[in-house]
Amino acid sequence: MNFEEAKVKAAQLTKELNYHNDRYYNHDDPVISDYEYDAMLRDLENLEAEFPQLVTPTSPTQRVGGNRGEKFSPVTHTVPMESLHDSFSADEIRDFDRKVREIVPNPVYVVEPKFDGLSVSCEYRNGVFSRGSTRGDGIVGEDVTENLMTIKSLPKRLENAPAFLEVRGEVYMSVETFERIVSEQENNGEKPFKNPRNAAAGSLRQKDAKITARRNLDIFVFNIQAVEGETFTTHTQTLDYLTEMGFPTATYYSCETVDEVLEEIERIDTHRGDLPCDIDGAVVKVNNLSDRELLGSTAKFPRWAEAYKYPPEEKETELLDIEINVGRTGALTPVGIFKPILLAGTTVSRATLHNADFIAERDIHIGDTVLIRKAGEIIPEVLSVAKHAESGIPFSFPEFCPSCGSKIVREEGEAAVRCTNTDCPAQLLRHLIHFVSRDAMDIDGLGPAVLEQLLNNGMIKSFSDLYRLELEPLSQLDRMGTKSAQNLIDAVEKSKSAEIYRLVYALGIRHIGEKAAKLLCEHFLSIDKLFDATVEEISAIDGYGAIMAESVADYFSLDATRALINELRSLGVEMKPLEKKTQEGIFLGKTFVLTGTLPTMSRKQASALIEQNGGKTLSSVSKKTDYVLAGEDAGSKLTKAQSLGVTIITEADLLNMIES
Repeated sequence: MNFEEAKVKAAQLTKELNYHNDRYYNHDDPVISDYEYDAMLRDLENLEAEFPQLVTPTSPTQRVGGNRGEKFSPVTHTVPMESLHDSFSADEIRDFDRKVREIVPNPVYVVEPKFDGLSVSCEYRNGVFSRGSTRGDGIVGEDVTENLMTIKSLPKRLENAPAFLEVRGEVYMSVETFERIVSEQENNGEKPFKNPRNAAAGSLRQKDAKITARRNLDIFVFNIQAVEGETFTTHTQTLDYLTEMGFPTATYYSCETVDEVLEEIERIDTHRGDLPCDIDGAVVKVNNLSDRELLGSTAKFPRWAEAYKYPPEEKETELLDIEINVGRTGALTPVGIFKPILLAGTTVSRATLHNADFIAERDIHIGDTVLIRKAGEIIPEVLSVAKHAESGIPFSFPEFCPSCGSKIVREEGEAAVRCTNTDCPAQLLRHLIHFVSRDAMDIDGLGPAVLEQLLNNGMIKSFSDLYRLELEPLSQLDRMGTKSAQNLIDAVEKSKSAEIYRLVYALGIRHIGEKAAKLLCEHFLSIDKLFDATVEEISAIDGYGAIMAESVADYFSLDATRALINELRSLGVEMKPLEKKTQEGIFLGKTFVLTGTLPTMSRKQASALIEQNGGKTLSSVSKKTDYVLAGEDAGSKLTKAQSLGVTIITEADLLNMIES
């Protein structure tokens, strides 16, 4: 490859790496695996090694990938939070050892697991946790002190502490917590987290610390960044000190030769399934701190440490059967059942096959030998068919729901096949979770675990049964008691007076979110009028399209819907008609679409402010849209607004318009 070809290739790799850096560090939403990213970065490193004139200060090989977002206050790190250089083979680890020995003749190494989470700095003044921040670009990070305070395993006070201590750690989500949250997301028809690192990073960077607290994050601390009044000569001394101070630290292993290092890397790989969290490699560090000073750092990496990255493990196994799961929205999801195999430390015997298109594109038959790996080392996924079985059985979706026997349909343009019965037992728990949620009927205390108990004990079989609950049977449930049961009865009673749009949203009509439910109820005023509404009348509502209108009309045409509404009404659910709004204000007749994260307000607060001043907020951009209110990370809505010439405003513009 000549220089010009290398220049073009380097530019292409730089563009792709910058894109993936942004997805990974700033959006917590990677679209490729870590291994694929690392391989791409290695290609660029090799090009720059062959043609040094290609190296620039802004190259992905020369800087940490993240940037400080605008959600949190900036924190300038006193000690830079460096990244690590990656190795992918024993030869590369030997090369690292050779370079170290050129400067340090007899190094002792420490080998530790490499945790796959979000790197943070935690500062303590006189033993009190005072500030925590993300790595960011290594120089400037984000202040996430309030969110780090929710992590139970992070000490908030230290006994016999120095005047100042700054430590570095990795915030992670345990495998158990990750699997529970993903299961809840799938049950609720939400987009699930891709891997534990993505989940941990997204959870820690929430503006609302209450959300972070619910995610049950954890931390391992692995380095002292700065300390006053204490002196250490080795890294192992600092780890022992951190453990004594009450920090959660990982087991480390001291090695005197590179062969011992490689054995330790292999041993950690063998036992990584025993750890409570996901790891993607091992870290090799020079133990002596004065030796580290001699070795120094590059612009991006310390020369005294190296990360060994484990390749994603892939194995073949036999597909024994395909089962069908029914989700809250009625979607039927095929799940592959395999001959059990050990993969990345755990036994795998099932994985989602997503939908009919996924199965058809890969030509998957029952009996085939398939290739499986763990995405993010946690979620099993089917990559391809390794070998077709001679007697393989083609799979086709059933014509009727396996749970209730109702006819199933596949709507035009959709990959999912759905059950049409809203009373389908398989959907009931997920519907109930949605019905009682905060933005719906807001019945506090009715979490998934309680609802599941109520279903298993035969105490509820529909939404209406929630309003028949009695104190004595409730108090007999596990972990309930009389006081909790009474609180739950009171919460159910309070929900009877919820605004009508909350009930419409709670019913779980396809394509109808909270905003659409409110628009519907503002237009038709009462739920009774919805039973007679036509598709044409519903389509006339600003913000409604044909699909939404048809979904509403279909739902309210069902006899089962009318029966449910009559039953709820007889049980005291008030269903008060919304009062006709007096149309006045500076935004009268104007429509807004909101996108991105606003500096000081939530989108819900901004919508309420617009509506208080006579405007309407819609979910999609069209030529009729008057304004798009855009914040940080605005996406496709902003792009569409720009292409249509719609006026784009900021939060400050909105407030100025109201004030003037």
